[in-house]
Amino acid sequence: MAAEAEGLEPQAAATEDAAGDATEAADAELCLLVGNRLSLDLYPGGCHRLLHLCAQQPPQLREVEFLQLSGHEDPQLLEATLTQVPRSLQRLRSLVLRGGQHWDVLGACLRGSLTTLPAGLSGLARLAHLDLSFNSLETLPACIPRMRGLSTLLLSYNHLSELPEALGALPSLTFLSVTHNHLQTLPIALGALSTLQRLDLSGNLLDTLPPEIGALSSLTELNLASNRLQSLPTSLVGLQSLRLLVLHSNLLTSVPTGLVHLPLLTRLDLRDNQLRDVPPELLDAPFVRLQGNPLGEALPASRSPPGAPVILEMPRLFLNSDVDSFPVTPQGCSVTLACGVRLQFPAGATVSPVNIQYRLWLPEPRLVPLGPHDSLLSGVLELQPHGVAFRQKVSLWLLFMPPRIRRCREVVVRTLSGDSWGDLDTHVEEEAPKRLWAHCQVPHFSWFLVVSRPVSNTCLVPPEGTLLCCSGYPGVKVTFPPGATEEPRSVCMQVVRMASRELRALLGEPEAAASPLLCLSQSGGPPGFLQPVTVQLPLPPGVTGLSLDRSCLHLLYRTPLEAAWDDITAQVALELTHLYARFQVTHFSWYWLWYTTKTCVQDLARKAWERLRLHRVNLIALQRRRDPEQVLLQCLPRDKVDATLRRLLDRYRGPEPSDTVEMFEGEKFFAAFEKGIDVDAERPDCVEGRVCFVFYSHLKNVKEVYVTTTLDRQVQAVRGQVSFYRGAVPEEVPEEAKAARQRKGMDTVWMATLPIKLPRLRGSEGLGQGRGPSLSLAPLNLGDAETGFLTQSNLLTVAGRLGPDWPAVALHLGLPYRELQRIRHEFRDDLDGQIRHMLFSWAERQAGQPGAVGLLLRALEQSDRLDIAEEVRAILELGRQKYKDSIQRTSLAPRGLDPADPAAPQSVESAQV
Repeated sequence: MAAEAEGLEPQAAATEDAAGDATEAADAELCLLVGNRLSLDLYPGGCHRLLHLCAQQPPQLREVEFLQLSGHEDPQLLEATLTQVPRSLQRLRSLVLRGGQHWDVLGACLRGSLTTLPAGLSGLARLAHLDLSFNSLETLPACIPRMRGLSTLLLSYNHLSELPEALGALPSLTFLSVTHNHLQTLPIALGALSTLQRLDLSGNLLDTLPPEIGALSSLTELNLASNRLQSLPTSLVGLQSLRLLVLHSNLLTSVPTGLVHLPLLTRLDLRDNQLRDVPPELLDAPFVRLQGNPLGEALPASRSPPGAPVILEMPRLFLNSDVDSFPVTPQGCSVTLACGVRLQFPAGATVSPVNIQYRLWLPEPRLVPLGPHDSLLSGVLELQPHGVAFRQKVSLWLLFMPPRIRRCREVVVRTLSGDSWGDLDTHVEEEAPKRLWAHCQVPHFSWFLVVSRPVSNTCLVPPEGTLLCCSGYPGVKVTFPPGATEEPRSVCMQVVRMASRELRALLGEPEAAASPLLCLSQSGGPPGFLQPVTVQLPLPPGVTGLSLDRSCLHLLYRTPLEAAWDDITAQVALELTHLYARFQVTHFSWYWLWYTTKTCVQDLARKAWERLRLHRVNLIALQRRRDPEQVLLQCLPRDKVDATLRRLLDRYRGPEPSDTVEMFEGEKFFAAFEKGIDVDAERPDCVEGRVCFVFYSHLKNVKEVYVTTTLDRQVQAVRGQVSFYRGAVPEEVPEEAKAARQRKGMDTVWMATLPIKLPRLRGSEGLGQGRGPSLSLAPLNLGDAETGFLTQSNLLTVAGRLGPDWPAVALHLGLPYRELQRIRHEFRDDLDGQIRHMLFSWAERQAGQPGAVGLLLRALEQSDRLDIAEEVRAILELGRQKYKDSIQRTSLAPRGLDPADPAAPQSVESAQV
């Protein structure tokens, strides 16, 4: 008996272990049920998990109303799983089966494997939302028209060539999206969808629309962009509820005039069509967009012989952050970069395949040429190979920060052409109130950035003379008489708006008034004119030609190479009217009309010129509440400090902002930690322990750094500080900077000092390894020398930053949920041990494999830990730079690159966000 009992013990133990594993697995899957949502699209084996839940039938499963599955599952397994859904999730209201979560080697999204749906899904009586985007559907599943309660149907990025007539039997449908498919025609029954409010059919092959589309009485938004429409049915004028009609990038040669009379229409987008003549009602309507149409141009001669092949669809590429190049073939393509930049290469732009490389540089003065009153609105995009010629112009869209002042200013894309910078013809496209695009035609590949500048007007002055007017200030004019020049020359006018209230506040002079600031320049040619040129400026506000005192009116002149303003009133003949002053000049420069009782008007103008270019800002230093070693440093405009602090103080805490300081656009400054606190990582933007910034008024000017101390925090807290110091000033404002900084009693370098406190460590916080099983790993390196290494020390730094976010990072790294549960159990009561074990066990498996560093960066970004991802990128950039330097020291790389040459950029010193 004893022998039998002894033999049964191992079996009983095995049975108990198996039961324990099953219980643990069941508990792990129940943890996925959060309220009435079940999201399995990001978990490996999501279908297996759902099948297991359906077999167990826990009570929580019957409450699920929102279900998400990945479209990249095995097709047979996915079909078997969906077959169980109607029986087990009878309250389901939303079903998401999206693909597009995997990418190919070029960075393009891969479609899911879903090709059909089980017929039983039509039994989901409560289903109102169905998302099948980024899959491989060629026909609409037959069960969808029988889902009578469906209100939202998303079918974008599939292979649908037609929609069935049965689609018109959905009585509750309010939103239908079938973008980027292969639709050539639309069903007549589409007009029966009387409740449809939003219809998006962009990115298809539609060349006609059925007249029945005019019966959609509830339709408020209709998007037909990027199709092949040549005409529109007149029934569209019956869409009385329509608010938004998007028809850009088609082949339209005419549009119904009645569209402009739709009572609720707020936007009619007709850009990039073939409209040559439109009704006057469309030209005058403020909500109509007609850019990119050949208005008023004659029909071109046909270049293509009859029967020439037609390219059905332009390839589209979506690049992720790990890809910095892409191919372009003669077929053309549309490319969206990870940073949001879009490019479109038309068919025939290249004769042979070309590999395009790109890089987004952080702005710094040598890459950002700005005029005296310009503001930077974006980072710097570099496209290579430089100087490459295209047979057709390439379209470029750049995201930029909305300018704070728009009156009498314009947004342009600035680029380097040869040895000089120039501005391209730019159209601003508004996707949302705070999401703006600068669209231009790119003549070459070089550096590109978005700039806000005063409104500029240019004309070509012929020998016969001409008149140049300012589009921002109609009263500002320049008259060129006949004979003013022997050869035609290009003349540019810029006018800087001067608000009287702003001027008086800057100067503290309540009686001073000034006209708009006028700049006249020319490209090439002799500096002067053969005949005097007449300039007309409006009189300063509050002054009229009938009541002014001529002794108080002064005309000031400033040459570009000088920092002083000269009073030339006595040298010119001022002709005054009721509102304007006219005078004649022979040289172009800056002109300014002042009215003041002060005798030192030149000093007033110098002071105003200086202060107009200075920005009043405050400096803040905040520590993260759950991790005081993480410090946020930011330079903010004075009027945005309160709103920013209200948004940050639930996650950060720190001292009051600094006193107001003044800075120039493009000015460098530094943050130095002092009194026992140092930066805790090697960063390419950290020079001699100081974190480098470059101030741009419209960018965020923010960095998050980790700090450490050599003092013993177990004994007492460390009370340190961070001080901000001025650096180099942009070259174009040396005299103004000197005058602004050399004020009596002011330090010319120091700006502000804010306290930083690292709290005392208590208990186990100061232990290196903590409790739990120890972790011993061989030295490892992820990555390679050219792309950058992550060493064991770097991974320890990352582990120390993760905190309670480590499970989300682990899931995005591909670790199974059961392994997370095991790590939690093995290192219970030791958060640091859990994080280190997870990260290093994953790193050991990835050692020597390509793409491991990119996988870690994506996992950090998907887990909303952008601060750690930025630090990892800084470590990689520093490693790459050291690798390049070592190659040059061993004479393995060519020398002679000029560091000041934009064609050989150095590592970026700034790290704006």
